[in-house]
Amino acid sequence: MGIAAAIGVLSPFPFYYCLWNWPQSWVELCGRGRDPSNVMGHVAHFLKLVQFISLFSVSSFHWPPPFYFWPLLAFGQFLNFRVYQLLGVAGTYYGVRFGKNIPWVTEFPFGVIKDPQYVGSIMSLLACLSFVPFQYILLLVLGYVFMMHVESKEDLSTRAKPLL
Repeated sequence: MGIAAAIGVLSPFPFYYCLWNWPQSWVELCGRGRDPSNVMGHVAHFLKLVQFISLFSVSSFHWPPPFYFWPLLAFGQFLNFRVYQLLGVAGTYYGVRFGKNIPWVTEFPFGVIKDPQYVGSIMSLLACLSFVPFQYILLLVLGYVFMMHVESKEDLSTRAKPLL
């Protein structure tokens, strides 16, 4: 079960890596008339479900949770919600890589926290340390840090062109 859970935990990261580096291939795969950010959102939600099931399969729950659980979970989810609220589907799901104009956002948490969506996810994961074995949390955190590194560099020449 451990290897299957580890594969499930890591499943979204190759998808995100490929989309970031080769967005034109994704636009062509989605086809004309389909929003690549929206389709990416659906695939990402499915992969998040696979991650959740993988983590749930190796977790052991107890009550009450440790004192740090609620603040880390609440602030982590707040950051994720705020990013989605400010950027919408296109901003959250690589719209800029698919040739969309995304407005520059300076409101909190942007301008204060670098990569707030990943920081929020990492905080939510750390909240679950007492429930989920450390090695799975570490795999996820390393995956998010890897994606932060990948997304910190953008080659403008690789942005996708819309299909006509």
